[in-house]
Amino acid sequence: MAAPEPSPARPRRRWLARGLVVLAALLAFLALHAIWLDRQLLNTDNWTASSSELLEKPAVRNQAAAFLTDELYQRVDIEATIRDALPPRAQVLAEPAARLLRERVELRARQMLERPRVQALWEDANRAAHQMLMRVLEGGGTAVSTENGTVVLNLKTLLEELQAQVGIGGRVAGALPADAAQITVLKSDQLATAQDVAKLIDGLPIVLVALSLLLFAAALLLAPDVRRHTVRGYGIGLMAAGAAAIASIAWAGDYIVGSLSDTAATEPVVRDVWDVYDTLLIEASTAAIGYGAVMVLGAWLAGPTAWAVDVRRALAPYLAQPALAYGAFAALMFIVVVWWSPTPATRNPVTALLLVALLALGFEALRRRTRGEFPDAVVRQAEPIAGEVPNGGATQPQPRETVT
Repeated sequence: MAAPEPSPARPRRRWLARGLVVLAALLAFLALHAIWLDRQLLNTDNWTASSSELLEKPAVRNQAAAFLTDELYQRVDIEATIRDALPPRAQVLAEPAARLLRERVELRARQMLERPRVQALWEDANRAAHQMLMRVLEGGGTAVSTENGTVVLNLKTLLEELQAQVGIGGRVAGALPADAAQITVLKSDQLATAQDVAKLIDGLPIVLVALSLLLFAAALLLAPDVRRHTVRGYGIGLMAAGAAAIASIAWAGDYIVGSLSDTAATEPVVRDVWDVYDTLLIEASTAAIGYGAVMVLGAWLAGPTAWAVDVRRALAPYLAQPALAYGAFAALMFIVVVWWSPTPATRNPVTALLLVALLALGFEALRRRTRGEFPDAVVRQAEPIAGEVPNGGATQPQPRETVT
């Protein structure tokens, strides 16, 4: 008897499920960028860690040293300070001495910025600036009214440290104005726009990730007869989203570096800054590729290929025992999620639990499929070695012969 033809509704559902998977992958691509912006711009710890990493770059250190030197010479009349320290006949040497001292000051500033204590001051200044930024963006506290919404990175402590390093700190320290060595992060006229953008970025990652997962779940429910293909398709979509995000980073980096570099001398600085701040996006994109690869592997393992069937046959005796199967699954999750923690999601308790739950659902589906295919599979007992007496040499009682 010929097999019944599928109903017209079934092909339409399959195509609709594929469309949902494609849309879910596009949302995943957007979610990666939203996650990056949220973690980089609105997380104080990440902001501070990135600023510390920036100071490890020689080009950035040189630029920071030049900024501190310029600030020192703009805020304080070094030539007059030197002239006051010289006898009257030698005061004519104050101007060339100030020019020569400038090179020494910048060199000392570079050396100073390599020291752990000074780098800690840099980190504290960036942490304080970002905490102030977040208070302003959230519209709370007295910071908005007292600072009029202006956020600055205050490097005055580094400037004072430089004064001490070049040997003129005693006289110059008192002359420094309160706003010396400050870099404006946010101006008051930008406050309303910045607050709106911050609110959007803060909730966007959750919305996009949730929508992507909901569309994937809807595709699974819409076409239950091709769920394995749907899982594989979403896995491929995640891998494509991660690869596309990495490609977009490379393109955006070239564009931004080219547009922000006024001269060839500033290009290495801009490149180093971009390379530091795109790290979190590369990390999230790589994680998406890894999640997609796991889904594709799971779909293949549940498939009809000879290799997949052989793997399921080999695992069937162990998967048939829930205690043994889930004990091994729990050990694997502990190693990957708790000990290794290779992705940002595994380092967050909430997302880590969500990942474990999703993997557990997939593991249970594979276990049931394998149990249905090989219901009689049992764990083989080890064969006794030739010449070895079973039971450790104990003699088995022999049955008596019955005489009838």
